[in-house]
Amino acid sequence: MSTDFQQARETLGARLRDLRTEAGLNGKDFAERLGWQRSKVSRLENGKQTATADDVVAWALAAEAPEATGELRGRLAGLETHYRSWRRQLAAGHRAVQEGHVVQEAQAETIHLFESGIIPGIFQTPEYTRSVLTDVSNRLGTPRDIEEGVRARMKRQEALYRPGQHFHALVWEAALHVMRCAPEAMAAQLDRLTGVIGLDTVTLGVVPFGARTPFSPKHGFWIIDERLVIADTWNAELWLDSPDDVAFYRKTWDLMNEFAVFDHQAHRLITRARASFTTV
Repeated sequence: MSTDFQQARETLGARLRDLRTEAGLNGKDFAERLGWQRSKVSRLENGKQTATADDVVAWALAAEAPEATGELRGRLAGLETHYRSWRRQLAAGHRAVQEGHVVQEAQAETIHLFESGIIPGIFQTPEYTRSVLTDVSNRLGTPRDIEEGVRARMKRQEALYRPGQHFHALVWEAALHVMRCAPEAMAAQLDRLTGVIGLDTVTLGVVPFGARTPFSPKHGFWIIDERLVIADTWNAELWLDSPDDVAFYRKTWDLMNEFAVFDHQAHRLITRARASFTTV
């Protein structure tokens, strides 16, 4: 399936190719003019690599079409609205990212979400969040406004008590066992998770280890009001709003939902995971 982001990247690549051919240069000669590897020119033209702002400026100048610089920058900006690297987002700190999610969630009535290896942020305890945000800052070298980020994430949880909203949440059982903080904090986090099962704004399901599923757990994703998908990868968030993408992710969520367990069965899996942390 071609995503909005990939389609936009291929469209930008086609425009770069047009500028090169209009300049009367083949790929090898153009790469030499830029001082790049030939493979980079090929990857950019075929939508296999994301151009940077410096790349598109250099391309326009090498193609002797400086007037195209503004257009190319505009195309790149449009592409980046779908692909939001974590390093770029977190340049302003964790608080800004969390507050952006508050806006999305406050406007939503129905959210379907899936997480494969982490407790969903909307259900996290402060201790769990603090550890996760610290790990992120250490890994990416971004600002360490950890306490501001924790407070902002906790504020997101006000949505759990707002009439008219509903969170349809699925987690892979592995998320209950991945130790993202100290054992005692993990135990408290799982206590918190059992507590949300009774909320009338939440439906929480767990996809158990033993289920024979026709899919593998990949990245987490949130579907906001059937209009927007926010999908996490290692280095970025993808914001996908085409009807095809939204329908695809909703179909995937529905399939996962068929294999999930709920209520007392979900409670039992969470309790079993909690017991493993009390013995660590």
